[in-house]
Amino acid sequence: MKNAVIGNNKQKANLIVLGAVPRLLYLLQQETSSTELRTECAVVLGSLAMGTENNVKSLLDCHIIPALLQGLLSPDLKFIEACLRCLRTIFTSPVTPEELLYTDATVIPHLMALLSRSRYTQEYICQIFSHCCKLRHWHSCGFKSSPQPLLCANGPDHQTILFNHGAVQNIAHLLVSTSYKSLLLGRAPRAVRHGDSILLRGLQQFTHHDYCSNLSSDSGRWSVDCALVRMQALKCFSVLAFENPQVSMTLVNVLVDGELLPQIFVKMLQRDKPIEMQLTSAKCLTYMCRAGAIRTDDNCIVLKTLPCLVRMCSKERLLEERVEGAETLAYLIETDVELQRIASITDHLIAMLADYFKYPSSVSAITDIKRLDHDLKHAHELRQAAFKLYASLGANDEDIRKKIIETENMMDRIVNGLSESSIKVRLAAVRCLHSLSRSVQQLRTSFQDHAVWKPLMKVLQNAPDEILVVASSTLCNLLLEFSPSKEPILESGAVELLCSLTQSENLALRVNGIWALMNMAFQAEQKIKSDILRGLSTEQLFQLLSDSDVNVLMKTLGLLRNLLSTRPHIDHIMSTHGKQIMQAVTLILEGEHNIEVKEQTLCILANIADGTTAKELIMTNDDILQKIKYYMSHSNAKLQLAAMFCISNLVWNEEEGSQERQDKLRDMGIVDILHKLSQSSDPNLCDKAKTALQQYLA
Repeated sequence: MKNAVIGNNKQKANLIVLGAVPRLLYLLQQETSSTELRTECAVVLGSLAMGTENNVKSLLDCHIIPALLQGLLSPDLKFIEACLRCLRTIFTSPVTPEELLYTDATVIPHLMALLSRSRYTQEYICQIFSHCCKLRHWHSCGFKSSPQPLLCANGPDHQTILFNHGAVQNIAHLLVSTSYKSLLLGRAPRAVRHGDSILLRGLQQFTHHDYCSNLSSDSGRWSVDCALVRMQALKCFSVLAFENPQVSMTLVNVLVDGELLPQIFVKMLQRDKPIEMQLTSAKCLTYMCRAGAIRTDDNCIVLKTLPCLVRMCSKERLLEERVEGAETLAYLIETDVELQRIASITDHLIAMLADYFKYPSSVSAITDIKRLDHDLKHAHELRQAAFKLYASLGANDEDIRKKIIETENMMDRIVNGLSESSIKVRLAAVRCLHSLSRSVQQLRTSFQDHAVWKPLMKVLQNAPDEILVVASSTLCNLLLEFSPSKEPILESGAVELLCSLTQSENLALRVNGIWALMNMAFQAEQKIKSDILRGLSTEQLFQLLSDSDVNVLMKTLGLLRNLLSTRPHIDHIMSTHGKQIMQAVTLILEGEHNIEVKEQTLCILANIADGTTAKELIMTNDDILQKIKYYMSHSNAKLQLAAMFCISNLVWNEEEGSQERQDKLRDMGIVDILHKLSQSSDPNLCDKAKTALQQYLA
């Protein structure tokens, strides 16, 4: 059976259909079966798992994982290795749920104990860990392009489970090749705590006779074996450190044979090391940096990690290496302006990324037909990676954005990317567009020349939330009053779309929807303001004003403030929605809100007080007047100043009915407060109080 199925997917499928799996599992679990027979069964099952995803599904349906995990309790090393090899193959399949490794709480500590048994147990267990370590939480507005996109289910996340069972201490020594050879020398193991550092010397004592008898004396084989183990250990650390400050801070202080772990990672970045090792070491250092364990201006980041990742983007590298290099670099520099500037001038990176859109070229150096076919099928991954890196590069610096946009056919490539069939490419293209849309100059020039708003509006129709969030953020920028795209976007039915976003259960979409409407209402015509109010409805407006998220509340107040600007607009809106707006204002001023929220609400009242007829809604509302009086004497100067704006607009003597308003406010004691504030040490408050008092004197 073993010889028949090796390299033959058809034979594997035939054996599975004929019911070989349950029989093999039965023999594997029978205590009466010899160790040799059980080992052969595990080998055949491992070979079957090497076939198609359907094969793996069939094995999972037969409950192969519990049977193999039970096999790890055997004293026989060869059988353990066969079980681990099969488990490795199954867990590295995309159809296998990672949670299956964590169902039984005794499995992880037992695997940790098996790490020292042989170089094969080291390699396979590290592979299993690196494939079954997924994040539970994802930051809603963080970078999402890193190569660990899956989330784990309820309960402690995988990183925490592995960390708590000593993954760092058990795996760290595998990064040093001599530590494996020390097994032969019988060096006694010890792990000693010294300050904040963990000193790891040697490996756990191992005396199993099969292990030593199977070791090859060939130094070349030693080198290959150690490199495989080191590589898998390195991958473990990359998944453990990703977005995990606890693990990252621990890794920084780990000593292996007298050398700190970051120093070992830096050595593995050297050009004479295998590319996979360079890349994975760069990822470890990147993740530790992003988790706050290494400073962004540390030499190991600026002089080692960043240049290594830029090297991976060159056209001499394989497609997978270029993709991984660009995505990791995008993640490294995403939030740091200085790293973005350094990367932008390293090895002509911006121009180098343009080649990602031309791959494979007609004069491609690829002579291997299979390789060429593979790359043609995966060329979209290069475009995705390039868009992500451009997005990070252009996140803050205007000069870098200009260089990106001036790159050959850049805007056309983004527009094309917005309509690609691959959702990942579309998302990356939108991210890139969002990054570039932060430029006032580009909004006025390149964005208008290429009518970027058209494909963007198309993307916003029925897109998944992940794309909608970034696309709606971009739309917010395109709706700023100086953007030439604002008018055509309004004409294309954006109001209805944005009003629908404010009803989303997704917080980011609600924020972006109301933010875009706020930008749209700024200095807008009365018709647009009426369309917004009609599209939102009073009920939805109240819903947004009572939203538990302060960002939604602040943007909704900002929208109201923009709607209630210029007197004719203020009077018109208050004549139709005045009662509801005053009710909302009262609720917010009475509620437990922060200073910024109440300041914005008082500014809305100041705008209403500037209306010709609208101000009567304040003057006839004694409750609101008392609240304005209260905030004039508040301990916070911002709230005092905002309340003063209300009073100034109400007492302005050039307007009809000013005498009656002044008299009513004097009777309330407002003038006395103004006299006190005119002596304030705060120059703004003092000036505003004197201006209001002058209206009485006039």
